[in-house]
Amino acid sequence: MDGFWSGVGVDLHVEPDARAGRREGLERALRDAVRDGRLAPGTRLPATRRLAAELGISRGTAKAAYDQLVAEGYLTARQGAGTEVAALRTTALATPGDGTHARAPRFDLRPGSPDVGAFPAAAWLRALRRAIATAPSLAYDYGDPRGRIELRTALSGYLGRARGVIAPPERIVVTTGYVQGLALLTRVLGSGVIAMEDPGLPFHREVVRHNGGTVVPVGVDERGARAEGLGDAAAVVVTPAHQYPTGVTLHPERRRALTDWARARGGLIVEDDYDGEFRYDRQPVGALQGMAPAQVVYLGTASKTLGPALRLGWMVLPPQLADAVADAKLHSDHQTESIGQLALAELITSHAYDRHVRACRLRYRRRRDQLLDRLGARGNVRGIAAGLHALVDVADEGAVLARAAEEGLAVGHLGEHWHAVGEGRPQGLVVGYGTPRERAYPEALEVLARVLGA
Repeated sequence: MDGFWSGVGVDLHVEPDARAGRREGLERALRDAVRDGRLAPGTRLPATRRLAAELGISRGTAKAAYDQLVAEGYLTARQGAGTEVAALRTTALATPGDGTHARAPRFDLRPGSPDVGAFPAAAWLRALRRAIATAPSLAYDYGDPRGRIELRTALSGYLGRARGVIAPPERIVVTTGYVQGLALLTRVLGSGVIAMEDPGLPFHREVVRHNGGTVVPVGVDERGARAEGLGDAAAVVVTPAHQYPTGVTLHPERRRALTDWARARGGLIVEDDYDGEFRYDRQPVGALQGMAPAQVVYLGTASKTLGPALRLGWMVLPPQLADAVADAKLHSDHQTESIGQLALAELITSHAYDRHVRACRLRYRRRRDQLLDRLGARGNVRGIAAGLHALVDVADEGAVLARAAEEGLAVGHLGEHWHAVGEGRPQGLVVGYGTPRERAYPEALEVLARVLGA
């Protein structure tokens, strides 16, 4: 019996109610498993001979149970194709926040995402095949919480030449994205004060608070984040290459002021380089980390270059924090999955990653230019030198957003990014030009222009 179970067909876990009789008990167990979703539509069931052997019943009893459920519409059976769970017509019950009733917008210009339709599937598949073909057997076991050495070595070289980051492999920790990196760092710093850009992404402030940190605002103007007023904050989180959401680049004087503050006060600068590769009018601005590697934690991800679904990010840490963050990673989820790390390492070392980033840079620059051609004459489009979003000044956010909703247009707005609501704050739309698929973008721009009266 044990050898038969372990060597043949597909596994099926059912517990027939013996009190109901063998046939009826089996029918009830299978029916309940289909109804509550444990047996999904399309699931192939074991042959009656095997199921009978596993459950210690006759094959005729198993066949009779299958036949009854086929008659009731729970199963389907075709000659030579076996028995499968049927696609039942059921109405899903929504629970708060599960998105069951959420409708995708007709026109999506929300910021924060790339064009996922541009994911380099063929290149990724080639990299994955090569990575798996050459991976040692230990790659499938538990590993270093810092991440696979292959990826950390590849990132060390790439970040050095492409972003000016000083990144020895032993000071890199691979994460499941920026949010996990920010959360790990907050836990390591303890209950200290962390300054965050105002305006900035509200969810990132929530991540810091959820992990024990206290958030205070640091102002942003046309030259980027201001170092004044940081005081005794333990750390400050900034987006130097392309501030979110204003789109400004941190001025060289502000860079020096921040690093001077960090050295004088023993503070930490957390650099979010979320779209640092996408600079359009000149060479990308180098990472702040290269100026002060002992005072800066550098965070990057593949979310904007490849896609958020990969859940691959990295932290480059000062020497005094590397072990503590690695320990926090160990006790968080032990490690980021290894196979994706190996594939990304292969993509980087083969330079397929560089080719993809260059292609994306051209694509997004064209989209940026289309946005400017359609709206630029109004003179109120800012933050356009880099990144995947622009800021469009408006006089009345509420009225513009109402018109956008009527048109089925989803777009970000500046008001949702301030630390606190206040009178007289600048207003604007945060327009993401990375999100739409290529064919949908021109029509989305026309709708945006109509909403703005352009």
